[in-house]
Amino acid sequence: MLQDPTTDGRFGEFGGRFVPETLVPACMELEAAFKDAWADSLFRTELNDLLRDYVGRPSIITECHNLGSQLGIRLLLKREDLNHTGSHKINNVLGQVLLAKRMGKKRIVAETGAGQHGVASATAAALLGLECKVYMGEVDVKRQALNVFRMRLLGAEVVPAMSGSRTLKDAVNEAMRDWVASVESTYYAIGSVMGPHPYPWIVRTFQSVIGDEAREQCRGLLNGEDPDVVVACVGGGSNAIGIFSGFVDTTARLVGVEPAGGAAVGRGVPGVVHGMRSYLMQDEYGQVQEAHSISAGLDYPGVGPEHSHLASIGRAEYPSVSDDEVIEGFQLLSRTEGIIPALECAHAVAWIAREAPKIQGKTVLMNLSGRGDKDVAQMMDILGSRL
Repeated sequence: MLQDPTTDGRFGEFGGRFVPETLVPACMELEAAFKDAWADSLFRTELNDLLRDYVGRPSIITECHNLGSQLGIRLLLKREDLNHTGSHKINNVLGQVLLAKRMGKKRIVAETGAGQHGVASATAAALLGLECKVYMGEVDVKRQALNVFRMRLLGAEVVPAMSGSRTLKDAVNEAMRDWVASVESTYYAIGSVMGPHPYPWIVRTFQSVIGDEAREQCRGLLNGEDPDVVVACVGGGSNAIGIFSGFVDTTARLVGVEPAGGAAVGRGVPGVVHGMRSYLMQDEYGQVQEAHSISAGLDYPGVGPEHSHLASIGRAEYPSVSDDEVIEGFQLLSRTEGIIPALECAHAVAWIAREAPKIQGKTVLMNLSGRGDKDVAQMMDILGSRL
């Protein structure tokens, strides 16, 4: 089990609550409401019922016999791509929107990069009867047009973020501005293990269902043993912390794969962004540098504070892969197993393929956190002539 944060919201030296004074009461109200809800068996039962009957949990484990044989490893996938809405995001959003209703909020705002958190937010808001506004970088609106349409179809308002790099970082900025201006009636449903305390803790708690299920499933499949390596892609890091939570107290090697153009752990230094202290890509003057990834969902210059803590104590490692490797990984899983991964997940596939000669005979569990439907149009532009 991962440790809960300190009373001031810290994971080691990372985390905290770096927000304007006007938001401190809102954060404290949220922390109190979450603690009360999580201790309430009726809240937990309602969430678990939705996860089972609406999302389709537990998600299954699929063994990749073809690709595993090709790479010389035993490869298992935790199939979050099979969830309703197509990714792990729905686990967290249902929990947060239930919490918003419990707090009496009438409206939720959310940020999104690849659109999956936006789709999940719009879905949960439609189900539970709340107004929903989603902020999305203008660049991502164009490259994820399918998810934009899905959000609008579900009744959400999608607002392009026009500032900065016009990607995920800027969508977060706009969502936080909205929250500051309307905090009495609005709940900010953050999509990853980032932001001011208590958000990294709340999101990790809701996503820990992935790790809890995976550990039990793997032990059933592996005669009581744990996998040798647990791998997931990392942007903000919610899918990775979700699966890591089930194995952090085992001997499994934990690997969070970052994009080469957004390697916050690999290239960043501690700094403050979006209300948290964490590893952050910044220049010598402390200005946030723009991240780049072929995947809209990983286009973020920071990383969740709990990941920064796990890296700092050596419990998890955070290598990076290039866009070219990701394109190969995207095709590799598709062609060998008939499973088209999200571009985010293709980062994890790429690392496994690259690392395979060093882990021969090992059992590798990968969190397949989303399906690739949303990325097909983008990949048609890149691969169309080759195929």
